[in-house]
Amino acid sequence: MRFLMKTKYYQDIRLFKYRSTFFWYLALVVGCFALPSLLDDYLISQMTFICMYAVAAVGLMLLTGYTGQVSMGHAAFFAIGSYTSAILTAHGVPFLAALPMAGIFAGMVGVFIGRPILHLTGLYLAIATMGFAFIVDEGLVRWESLTKGNMGYYLKPPNIGPLVFDTEIRFYYLAFVVLILTLLAARNILRAPLGRAMIAIRDSEVASEAIGINLARFKTMAFAISAFFTGIAGCLYAHKVLFINPESYTIFLSVELLAMVIIGGLGSLHGAVFGAAFFIFLPQLIIMTKDYLPVYLQKQTGLEPALFGLLIVLVMLFEPLGIYGRWLKTKFYFEMFPLYKKDSFKREKKYQKAERH
Repeated sequence: MRFLMKTKYYQDIRLFKYRSTFFWYLALVVGCFALPSLLDDYLISQMTFICMYAVAAVGLMLLTGYTGQVSMGHAAFFAIGSYTSAILTAHGVPFLAALPMAGIFAGMVGVFIGRPILHLTGLYLAIATMGFAFIVDEGLVRWESLTKGNMGYYLKPPNIGPLVFDTEIRFYYLAFVVLILTLLAARNILRAPLGRAMIAIRDSEVASEAIGINLARFKTMAFAISAFFTGIAGCLYAHKVLFINPESYTIFLSVELLAMVIIGGLGSLHGAVFGAAFFIFLPQLIIMTKDYLPVYLQKQTGLEPALFGLLIVLVMLFEPLGIYGRWLKTKFYFEMFPLYKKDSFKREKKYQKAERH
């Protein structure tokens, strides 16, 4: 285990904690770029979905994991990003311009909606954002002249100049680059005064206000940034599936996004990526292991959703810190071996709880 003697404030907010950490992430990025040479088209497609959902999960993580504001309406921002890009590209706007505009428009809607409801907290805020998602969903169905209602929108594969992203490998690289840029942007936001204010609001709104943090301003900014990233993810999703309609953006999508950040590990950008991977690969894992179950179980209808739900419950019961929390515990175990104490994290949890109250 390494200990750093910090002599400057900058050391506490630098991008990578250790110099070696940069090289590990660099190796991971190189490995992900080389991945398509080892996988078939189906698995590359699944990796692309992980990248897209991870972008949306990073947006929700900034709001829920770092600012402490629960949202059940992020499917609406996902839909706004998708439809904005679909409409713009159908009218001849290049994809390279439609991508940021999808995020910007979702962010503007986030400011418009967030400002009046962000004085609410906890379950009340969750219900209010859920109501917003219902409004957007109904608007997509009724505003047929713009959204084509239930008939849906057909899209073309995106292109940047002569480069058309019409194969699984090309779209994977596009989604992966967007994910890297999203993670870097989110990490830099968290290092800036804005990110420190968001974390302070999460830990204690009363204490934050006492030290001069404008709660309404910073909560609205967090909501807008979160909506921006979710809109970007929605744009990628629309151009990946090439057909969108309101049924793709129901309340269940909001629940899935929220579950991703909780299961991945609240308060961690790693958790957003882990949560997205968990939700994409777990159904595939269940299908693969289904053949090893007893025959009478294999024939049961609804077995896969039931196992999916059961595994989520088990993760929450035995690892409330999420997948990233389990990763930290495993790493800590090997760093401290053989001096590891089983109750180390229990004491830390009690300390944090005492600090908050």
